[in-house]
Amino acid sequence: MTTRIGILSIGFDARAQTSLKKLQNLGYKDITDLWIIDGYTVDKSFSQKELEQITSKLSNPVTQEYILRTAKTRVKPKKKFAYVIEIGFLPGVTDNISHTAKEIIEDGLKVKFTESEGIYSSQITFLEGKLSRKDAEQIAFSMHNPLIQRSHIKSYSEFITDGGMDVITPKVKIVKKPQVDLVDLNVSDEELTNIGKSGIKNKDGSRRGPLALDLTYMKTVQKYFKKEGRKPTDIELESLAQTWSEHCKHTIFADPIDEIKDGLYKTYIKKATEVIRKKKGKDDFCVSVFTDNSGAIAFDDKHLITHKVETHNSPSALDPFGGAITGIVGVNRDTIGFGMGAKPVANFYGFCLADPRVDTPLFRDPELSNKMLSSRRIMDGVIDGVNAGGNQSGIPTPQGFVYFDERYRGKPLVFAGTVGLIPRKIKNKLSHLKKALPGDLIVMIGGRVGKDGIHGATFSSEIMDSNSPAAAVQIGDPITQKKLSDAIVKEARDLLLYNSITDDGAGGLSCSIAEMAKESNGCVIDLEKAPLKYAGLEPWEIWISESQERMTLAVPKKNWKKLESLMTKRGVEATVIGEFTKSGRCVVNYNTKTVVDIDLDFLHYGLPKRQLVTKESRIKKQELRIKEPKNLNQTLTEMLSRLNMSSFEFISQQYDHIVQGNFVLGPLQGRGRINSDSSIIRPVLSSSKGVVLSQALYPRYSEIDPYLMSACAIDTAIRNAVATGADPDRIALLDNFCWCSSNEPERLSQLKQAAKACYDFAVSYGTPFISGKDSMFNDFKGYDKNGEAIQISVPPTLLISSIGIIDDITKTVSLDAKIEGDLVYLLGDTNNELSESEYLAMNNATGSKVPVVDSDRNKKMYHAFYKAVQKNLIASSISIGRGGLAIALTKKAIGGGLGINISLKEITGNVSRDDFALYSESQGRMLVTIEPNNKINFEKAMNGNKFKLIGKITKEQIIRVNGLEGNEVLNVRLEDAAKAYRKTFKDY
Repeated sequence: MTTRIGILSIGFDARAQTSLKKLQNLGYKDITDLWIIDGYTVDKSFSQKELEQITSKLSNPVTQEYILRTAKTRVKPKKKFAYVIEIGFLPGVTDNISHTAKEIIEDGLKVKFTESEGIYSSQITFLEGKLSRKDAEQIAFSMHNPLIQRSHIKSYSEFITDGGMDVITPKVKIVKKPQVDLVDLNVSDEELTNIGKSGIKNKDGSRRGPLALDLTYMKTVQKYFKKEGRKPTDIELESLAQTWSEHCKHTIFADPIDEIKDGLYKTYIKKATEVIRKKKGKDDFCVSVFTDNSGAIAFDDKHLITHKVETHNSPSALDPFGGAITGIVGVNRDTIGFGMGAKPVANFYGFCLADPRVDTPLFRDPELSNKMLSSRRIMDGVIDGVNAGGNQSGIPTPQGFVYFDERYRGKPLVFAGTVGLIPRKIKNKLSHLKKALPGDLIVMIGGRVGKDGIHGATFSSEIMDSNSPAAAVQIGDPITQKKLSDAIVKEARDLLLYNSITDDGAGGLSCSIAEMAKESNGCVIDLEKAPLKYAGLEPWEIWISESQERMTLAVPKKNWKKLESLMTKRGVEATVIGEFTKSGRCVVNYNTKTVVDIDLDFLHYGLPKRQLVTKESRIKKQELRIKEPKNLNQTLTEMLSRLNMSSFEFISQQYDHIVQGNFVLGPLQGRGRINSDSSIIRPVLSSSKGVVLSQALYPRYSEIDPYLMSACAIDTAIRNAVATGADPDRIALLDNFCWCSSNEPERLSQLKQAAKACYDFAVSYGTPFISGKDSMFNDFKGYDKNGEAIQISVPPTLLISSIGIIDDITKTVSLDAKIEGDLVYLLGDTNNELSESEYLAMNNATGSKVPVVDSDRNKKMYHAFYKAVQKNLIASSISIGRGGLAIALTKKAIGGGLGINISLKEITGNVSRDDFALYSESQGRMLVTIEPNNKINFEKAMNGNKFKLIGKITKEQIIRVNGLEGNEVLNVRLEDAAKAYRKTFKDY
């Protein structure tokens, strides 16, 4: 018997009020009230007494009441309403709430759900007010994503007539018997191209989805199986596609380009780190770089710190929540999968989005039936996804950013990062070394395999268009993963129960097992043993599915029973699905039949090299032409309310940065709660050492000068960390290239220039790259509201993340002004470098002179500043980046709740106008305050560098600036500035 359980708040429901406010802000002013019921459809027979026990465990009797409905009962609403909307998941989509509810029922009642039984969650929203059916349909569309969710609407009269909402059990029903198909590659080049682009052809003529293999790759595969004397199976072809995908093999960075035979990665990124490490010699703090799921540096004598930043752009365009939560829990597993297993101690996020206040309809098909989600829906979804993934995993999220540009409307960029902590040695074994040995059991632990995430790796390697598969969407389950994580890093790791570990990310089992098989030189898998979410999956689907919360371990046979017992006690499913060998081949069996038998060397290294050719794009040189504003007060408040300048406190306050107790300097600093570009954690609570996290990106610079764009991102990421107190000699970098149309010579030229700058400036600063990730085809091909074909490409975007070590967390520096009378110093030169700046963007103006980075001069200044920090000479410090001096000094003032009085006459550099001086984005600059008593010692410490005393902190709560000619050009009340800073996202 199926039962419906509804949980309803008795008193004030903050969630309902938030939803009401959101809908009213979307234009539905006639909604007068809204209430929410959490629904559970229980597809299993229970007695009335058992049902009451279940509801008592799913609800809080103090704040909630419950409603039970069976086939014989009818439900009456608490009061009259206009429409009710129920949102639930489609069959096969991960339902985290139902998973947790199911565990609660099984634990509480000591029962087990069979394969045919289940529980399914939904949310039922009742709307009161003057609404039409069309209004209800539009509201329902704004509340759910049709790719993964269903919506069901009823009017009040329909609800009364039916006695409530319908009973729906979204079970996956697969009637087709699983089989393995042979694929004929003895076909024309045209058909080979079609197979590579759209996938293997089914019996009905449809295609399975992108393999992302071009003709060159397909011919290589064709030649291999011709030599083998047989046709490949569908699972073999799918396996090669995952392994050779741009997402997994980073072919654009690996292939020769112009005169660079070894490719951009080896020549510019990896080489930079090798040169730096050699220069540092005994002071080298790198331990593991570019060889594992994360990069690692030395933290102290006993611990390593790891870091990895992933991108989840394509999935987030289809399902923002699923894409973002999968991104964050996925990079958590990259941490757990580092070495023998690192503990996640901090998360990081970054969102590049289109203006959420503007809805520009985009469609994936010419019939205009497949509409893309709005920019607001995408923003809300990715924010919620990182929230769920981080908060529910018990991992703090102290740092992140948002950046807006209309070119992210077709596809957002979603960055997710995790910092990990691991002992240097475990039972005298170096923790960062791991190796699967012949004879080790292949063990899959964590979640089960489903259809979610199929073709995720290949989908992410292509432009998004009408063929982009909905099955590529996944939803992570942080509760399941939390149990897995704790079982690994708190117990199994320290018992050395396994020899190697990695996560089942892109490509699923096909990639994780095949990667580990390189360590032992072979593997054999019994695929039918893999635990499934539901029966009926094809072998190729089981092999490449990217269903979440799974990791693969290499377990010595003598340790299997102990590992199995441990995992069972911790509620983590563990299954032996094969064995590592030394055969030199990857062999997969399914029900005793061999379905994959590929040479490991061919699988990993058989993909052909393609000669890439660049063509320099010609940028028209434009003079900097913009009228000088008459009212700089108004200019400042307008700048503060811009999307890229304003407070995003509404995100920061959602993300728990206190959990684990390692918080030192958080995402919101000062009494004025200013979003900071850097944060500090203390991963070892018994130590005074800290880790500083920061980042930078300048996508607007890319079209003018990608080399300087890259240089500015590196300089700013380093400077942000130094401004907080990091040692410039112990900062490492991560690179995330998110490019567009990377098969076009002009875009490749931009990529080449940006990568060269990575080498030049990383080597100059002595900051090694320890990890990275690239995403090469961030383009959208679709249709506008008129049915016209369009392409939207993101601006070439390079995110540089920095991670540094602080020996003494008592010497950290926050950005907020501290005490009236403190002196204000500007470090570095200010020049007429405003092209593609936020100031010019606000005025719809252009130019062709982006900031130049003098790394030698900046490096010298950063070292001098660090020494001043060690002498306790710095009261506050903020790195000057996007928006220039005006934004930095305003944030400093708002943060401290104090006024600031400066003179532009005192600044060094070459700047011609007051507005240029205020909004130039010249690099290498910091705005600092010091106690007057420290003036002599500070200036002595900074001797030989460019710096100037330009003003002081005042009790009067006014931001006052005298211009280049000495006259007052800015006089803004702190209250007005703070209001403008918080205005844009006030109602979010």
